[in-house]
Amino acid sequence: MHTPLLIVPSRPAALELDGPTVGRVLPYVRRRMVGPFIFFDHMGPATFAAGRGMDVRPHPHIGLATVTYLFEGVIDHRDSLGVFQPIRPGEVNWMTAGRGIAHSERTPDTLRATETHLHGIQLWVALPVEHEEREPSFDHYDSEAIPRFDVEGSKVRLIAGSGWGRTSPVITLSPLVYAELFVEAGAMLPLPDDHQELAAFIVEGALSVEEQRVEAGNLIVLDERPPLRAETAAHVMLIGGAPLGKRHIWWNFVSSSRERIEQAKRDWREGRFAKVAGDEVEFVPLP
Repeated sequence: MHTPLLIVPSRPAALELDGPTVGRVLPYVRRRMVGPFIFFDHMGPATFAAGRGMDVRPHPHIGLATVTYLFEGVIDHRDSLGVFQPIRPGEVNWMTAGRGIAHSERTPDTLRATETHLHGIQLWVALPVEHEEREPSFDHYDSEAIPRFDVEGSKVRLIAGSGWGRTSPVITLSPLVYAELFVEAGAMLPLPDDHQELAAFIVEGALSVEEQRVEAGNLIVLDERPPLRAETAAHVMLIGGAPLGKRHIWWNFVSSSRERIEQAKRDWREGRFAKVAGDEVEFVPLP
């Protein structure tokens, strides 16, 4: 039986962000996850006046990995492991929360003297059950480490996982694909065929699928792999992978266990998470 095409719109969401527009894509009422991807935010494009910037105060995570990928701008990452790492366009910050981590993300002070811009994608990847309580870790990958290649005329950057016969060096804990594609007008979007679940988010441009035009800011869930054609030159982010099973999500916590999330709430409320090194004063209170 043919399943109706699901198109997930980005919706305005309130985050710990000072100014930029954020579009929440996942989770969605009709689709909670795509493969292991359980959270998808489109940040910006945003402009900050001189003296201002993005300030995501220290906050906690469990049971997931956060993935930051920028098209424009710079963000300083700090976390409770003591890591300080600026991230720039094309680089990958992959933070595995495991049993618990806290971090902050801010525009560097050195850039706030002038107008700054920010545009990118923030994802959460749910962890397999056997890794939900692993030790937290942080990995950074320079832009040059991310594979770049052409597929059927489209330019592909394989940010993480595998696809099109290639594998990214970014370490993941379950089978997945996360890729950035630039497709010329009139061309077909090349899709990898080795993942059970797949979805395409249009950053810029427009795609057509089943005689329907889909504009930027929408995620197309590709359960039946319909052909996608670029109506205009298009910038597309592809996510997918093997489903992990049901996950509970509350605020910044993801787990296969509701009880574990309740414990994480208590731990943050009572100050049992380690402090973010270099950003110890401010924090986001438990909602």
